[in-house]
Amino acid sequence: MSRPIAPLQVKWEKLPADYILPDDPVDNIAQPALAAALTESLDLAGYLGETTFTCTNYGICAVVDGKIVVKAPDWAYVAQTWVSPEAIARSYTPKLEGEIPTIVMEFLSEAEGTEYSIKPTYPPGKWFFYEQILQVPYYAIFDIATGNLEVYQLNSSQMYDLQPPNEKGRYWITGLNLYLGVWEGTHRNRQGYWLRWWNEQEELLLWGTELVQRERDRAKTLKAQLRSLGVEPEDN
Repeated sequence: MSRPIAPLQVKWEKLPADYILPDDPVDNIAQPALAAALTESLDLAGYLGETTFTCTNYGICAVVDGKIVVKAPDWAYVAQTWVSPEAIARSYTPKLEGEIPTIVMEFLSEAEGTEYSIKPTYPPGKWFFYEQILQVPYYAIFDIATGNLEVYQLNSSQMYDLQPPNEKGRYWITGLNLYLGVWEGTHRNRQGYWLRWWNEQEELLLWGTELVQRERDRAKTLKAQLRSLGVEPEDN
């Protein structure tokens, strides 16, 4: 979709301590809950190690042609960092502090089209930054209102290709070894569309409330089985 006009000079340098990060408000009040839910299920299922890093609206930095560029995706996953959490408390510089993100996500905003911006001049557009500068393997764009999800994968020419979903409408994300897809329902008092993870067997990674409910259902079923055998279970 996009190509640099001229070879880019990219350096991976830590953001200066006096650099003022933008403090833009989120475009949709559902965004924080959506991002938190993505991380929660990964954590509870044991997919987040000590060096794994997930972030939301958090500055990812590079120096391009001598100028600092910072983009804050709505959600991102970094498989491995090699610095302490305190070192990346303010921003994250790939290749200096850890790996390139495996996937970045943007939730469609009121600023129509910014997620698709291939603007190569300073400051570069989001698409251009993720594709040409960071070269993030996967870029997902999600419309919270309609539930439409687009997943792009970086090809051998360093260009994003739109990926087809499987027969269940899910996308395999190499690097996480998980499927990403859309789920409709209620969570955190919000009814609507959510992004969720499924494992290789296409089993849904559950949120904490769902895990609690599953255990309650199991206990209820066990008590019913015991009663059918003439055994009165003890109440805990």
